[in-house]
Amino acid sequence: MPLARWYRRLRRHPAAQGIERTLVHHVVVGYAAGRRAWRRSLQLRMVTITLLVSGVLVGAFGTLVASRITDGLVRARVDSGVEQVREAAELAAPQLGGITDPADTSLPSLVSQIGQRLADTSSQDTGVVVAILPSSGRVPSMAPRVFPPVQPLDRIDQAIPIALRQRVADGKLAHEFTTADLDGKGVRQYLVVGSPIPLAFGRLGLYYLFPLTYEDNAANLVQTTVTATGVALVLLLAILAALTTRLVVRPVRLAARTAQRLSAGLLDQRMEVHGEDDLALLAASFNQMAQNLQRQIVRLEEMSRLQRRFTSDVSHELRTPLTTIRMAADLLFTSRGGFDPEVARSAELLQTELDRFENLLTDLLEISRFDAGFAVLDAEPSDLAQIVTRVTERLTSFAGRCGTALEVTVPTSPVIAEVDPRRVERILRNLIGNAVEHGEKRPVRVCLAADEHAVAMTVRDHGIGLAPGDEKQVFNRFWRADPSRARQTGGTGLGLSISLEDARLHGGWLEAWGQPGQGAQFRLTLPVRAGDRLTGSPLPLAPADLPLPDPDAVPALSGEGHA
Repeated sequence: MPLARWYRRLRRHPAAQGIERTLVHHVVVGYAAGRRAWRRSLQLRMVTITLLVSGVLVGAFGTLVASRITDGLVRARVDSGVEQVREAAELAAPQLGGITDPADTSLPSLVSQIGQRLADTSSQDTGVVVAILPSSGRVPSMAPRVFPPVQPLDRIDQAIPIALRQRVADGKLAHEFTTADLDGKGVRQYLVVGSPIPLAFGRLGLYYLFPLTYEDNAANLVQTTVTATGVALVLLLAILAALTTRLVVRPVRLAARTAQRLSAGLLDQRMEVHGEDDLALLAASFNQMAQNLQRQIVRLEEMSRLQRRFTSDVSHELRTPLTTIRMAADLLFTSRGGFDPEVARSAELLQTELDRFENLLTDLLEISRFDAGFAVLDAEPSDLAQIVTRVTERLTSFAGRCGTALEVTVPTSPVIAEVDPRRVERILRNLIGNAVEHGEKRPVRVCLAADEHAVAMTVRDHGIGLAPGDEKQVFNRFWRADPSRARQTGGTGLGLSISLEDARLHGGWLEAWGQPGQGAQFRLTLPVRAGDRLTGSPLPLAPADLPLPDPDAVPALSGEGHA
């Protein structure tokens, strides 16, 4: 069965599929864990980068050193071998120079004697083979001579390269590298050096085959030593990098942990200072910064507390004189019919401003309770449809005096939610009152909707609207979109701020939308069950009755640069 088909059948097996899924799961989990550790740990990144860079540098340096040492050993072996063969050729040439007849029967024996002598001279080099072969000319009675003998003899013919023989036949001293099995113990690498021996009727070739076992062993030893040294050096550098990075990262981690505790409100947290180095200076500077921040925050908290207390005390202290002034103003107001017109008008203005002043004191007291954290939510199951209807009915006469019609849309069935009815009514009064004041005598629409998790109420007017960015500032205390605009309802400028705090106390949202000339819409979203977290609203923030853009008013795109 082919391997590919066997592999496909194996993958279709249920056990193999389970193993594959397990491996993939472990790979994905491991990759995610490694990536997360890489992003979060500066020490891991520094150690990894040090390992990679030092590994590349040490590997390149080790390869260069091992290569240079190996080249040096081989070059020395080549130089010594060439010199040895040259000396042997110079020694053998005079002894063979006296033979002028190629048929001389003493030639083979003389060659054997010379070869044996040369082999005995090279006995200190283990494994050296000396060969004398016919090279060129007429040497019919000459057969190859090998010392020590090599069986079979054709191993020598295969071991000596043909190109080397040709250069020796041309009368040159040359060398080459080759691999051969001369002793039947395996293939080894040899350095073959050849030199011509001139005769009267031709040339003989003197060849030395030097085994490179020593050089191979030396090169392997150098490579092993360099590799072990490089690995040890890289590991040592990694350990040093880990220790050095730890010395730097540890104070940074302590600083980050201390900063988190400071941000959580534990202002008394400080870093430990050891020594007088840069890290100690960092810790001392951090502690000084934390101390200054703590002092400033404590001072600001004290100022805020004093301010809240001052507002509360002033509001309470003004109650007594306000009550006296109220009694006198009520007396004047009820008796204005017997006064002159100017005095009667003054009594009416005094009554109106006293009402506004009393409302301002009430709002200031409410704001002070929010600031002090004393506001409490009295939530109970309530029908919001009845609350909306009740508030709009109370404001109908006021809207009629302003020339504004109120349009109310509520579900026919009860809308039950756990809310504080008093605070919800106050929010609706503020929203509807502002809508009537800024509605430019146009209808104000109030809607109520609910789903399983939230209830929403929107108040829509078609007045001057809001400029871009005003939808956030409109909830600031004493903020007014148009400072030159006179108040008709006697508002204090704190209504929307209090409404926002009431919505937050419910765990709800109070948001605003507006465009210049298109009016504004406020949306109140509250959870059905007190304490639940809101995730959405049943009503959109932007009103659905916005006019569609005029296609003729949109400038046409230029044809330049378009396909």
